[in-house]
Amino acid sequence: MEVIVAKSAGFCFGVQRAVKEVERLIREGVKPVWTYGPIIHNEQVVNELAEKGVRVIRSEEELEQIHEGTIVIRSHGVPRRLQEKMEATGAVIVDATCPFVKKIHRIAEKAGQEGKTLVIAGNPDHPEVQGIMGWTEGTVFAVETPEEAANLPITDPQSAILVAQTTFNKMKFKSIVEKFKESVYHEYVVDTVCSATDERQTETRDIARTVDAMIVIGGRHSSNTQKLYQICKAECSNSCYIETLVDLDVKPFQTSSRVGITAGASTPNIIIEEVAQHVRKL
Repeated sequence: MEVIVAKSAGFCFGVQRAVKEVERLIREGVKPVWTYGPIIHNEQVVNELAEKGVRVIRSEEELEQIHEGTIVIRSHGVPRRLQEKMEATGAVIVDATCPFVKKIHRIAEKAGQEGKTLVIAGNPDHPEVQGIMGWTEGTVFAVETPEEAANLPITDPQSAILVAQTTFNKMKFKSIVEKFKESVYHEYVVDTVCSATDERQTETRDIARTVDAMIVIGGRHSSNTQKLYQICKAECSNSCYIETLVDLDVKPFQTSSRVGITAGASTPNIIIEEVAQHVRKL
């Protein structure tokens, strides 16, 4: 059996940066350390950090009870209102928002100041998108399909700006761009899909087209991993989605001559290698 592991699989720059910030605080003996929401969408990493004393703030109500320690803003970022609320707690704030997400925050803020409508290609329930929406004072919409983009109630088409969630499916974004330009009569589009996301999706698609089976590794709540799985299923019907080796059912792969492996941006390399080694032994 030939096992092909995507070179782009694993931690992206933003996730790695956020995790390193938390690990630095632990090494320096800072206590207590909080993260607003799980630092990344990977239970194994979050549990390991919890064993080292890192606590997770899961709501604004919990945030209001904190008056000391250090709060880390994860790579997804947060709305401006929430960041200001964190700063008012008296805790030290470490902003580990991904720089690529920060770029979209600046676009959103400027759009609001100029009275423009911001349209985000992304999941409205995702923390990153909610954070972006919270940086504009103007009208803002989040869409996931070309149809949604076509039916937006935009009163002044010339003032509309389209951006994307950094982990959005690149192909879907292109289709939304086409519909956006067609229906809104404006071409102010900023492609904010992260280059690492684009590379990972492209490589995953290329591998899935050439193998008998595909394994996608990542947290169940990881948006970018879910998109990788969708890409794999479209190219290779024998695709599975797992969090760790424990979830892997090897039966569908025992008759395969070529197996591909990819992983989301929140998946540690140790988990990817563990799965790859196991599959090679089949």
